[in-house]
Amino acid sequence: MAESQEAIGVTKERIHHPEGTPAGGGALKVEVTTVPAKESVELLDGGNRAYPAMLSAIAHARTSVDLEVYTFAPLGVGARFVEALGNAARRGVAVRVVIDGWGSARRGRVVAKSLREVGCVVRIYHRLLALLVGRFGRNHRKLLIVDDEIAFLGGINIGDENVDKGAYLGWADLALAIRGPQCARLGAMIRREALGPVNSSLRIHLCGLGGGWRLRRRYIKMFADARSRIDIAHGYFLPDRGVVRAITSAARRGVQVRLLLAGRSDIPFARAAARSLYRRLLAAGVVIQEWNESVLHAKVATVDGHRLLLGSFNLDPFSLANLETLVEVNDHAVVQQTEAWIQEHMERSRTITSLEASSRLRRWLLDPLGRLVARLAGAISRVIVSRKRRQASTDYSASEAALDRSPASASMEEDP
Repeated sequence: MAESQEAIGVTKERIHHPEGTPAGGGALKVEVTTVPAKESVELLDGGNRAYPAMLSAIAHARTSVDLEVYTFAPLGVGARFVEALGNAARRGVAVRVVIDGWGSARRGRVVAKSLREVGCVVRIYHRLLALLVGRFGRNHRKLLIVDDEIAFLGGINIGDENVDKGAYLGWADLALAIRGPQCARLGAMIRREALGPVNSSLRIHLCGLGGGWRLRRRYIKMFADARSRIDIAHGYFLPDRGVVRAITSAARRGVQVRLLLAGRSDIPFARAAARSLYRRLLAAGVVIQEWNESVLHAKVATVDGHRLLLGSFNLDPFSLANLETLVEVNDHAVVQQTEAWIQEHMERSRTITSLEASSRLRRWLLDPLGRLVARLAGAISRVIVSRKRRQASTDYSASEAALDRSPASASMEEDP
């Protein structure tokens, strides 16, 4: 575990809140000052480390538990979470849960029913029927806040696939356990409450539908600032041209760039789409390793041994449109632990060569198929983003009109 008292600036993003949250302004802009405070950040390796810590935090909750998760399985470890959340609610703790309607499509209603029966407030974000009216956006966050004192963020959903069982390796994934002033700020953000001053060595970003471009810019800036090495471990790797250009430019100026990507995937055609980029990346000098011992689900990057990006945000078109989280860490010890995790997995992974990436099968069949998948994913993402922007513009215009009609109006929140 690493601790820090260093004060740095903290960003505030435009936030989209799941349906059913209290009405209010659609955007929040805050200039944050700093006050002395102490915080800690701990890297958690997969469900084996994350679940016990999360369940313990819920078991000791005194006032509030806020959980947003993409996939919530009802059985196995999911049943343990349902029990823990229910016990907290019976103790009088305010328990609020948001489950994604697509990620938890199979049994999400079962989980929601079980939680509601024991006093939890539960919302299903964009049920499958929402697709019929063009609501493709998803709540892809994996976020747990307890008593506004400890927060867990990363890529880990709630399900047995993330836990080792004998010879079976759980999905390769990471999360952060954060204690300190950022937790109270994060809780206030998702509950749409007033934000106070904060001191933190972290930047925690939440984005709403169509707001993933802000998170993408954090990756591009970090790659552009790299001087010696970049390590990236992403299970769903389908970046746009700008991100690919940032990676290849770093490699060409002498930065050591290594990619740990998925050799196995739970998403059909995801590997084909990622592999369609291999020839360009390899030609620039990027090292590519494929992890095959389990499903790679991590979304993490480190730069120069002192900067870390980790969250639910994938380098793919869908995360540009979804509700996501991203944490920036500048703690040397935590970054070193993450680099060690990536290195360990790379040593057990398969190296991709230029010869393999240039085979006839790849060039004439698999790469064109991958590019087709990438174009389709990008088109869907652009539709979601454009609809969200039109909606935001309409809402803002309506607010301005209402303000003009009211001579006694005082002020209006800034809406970018």
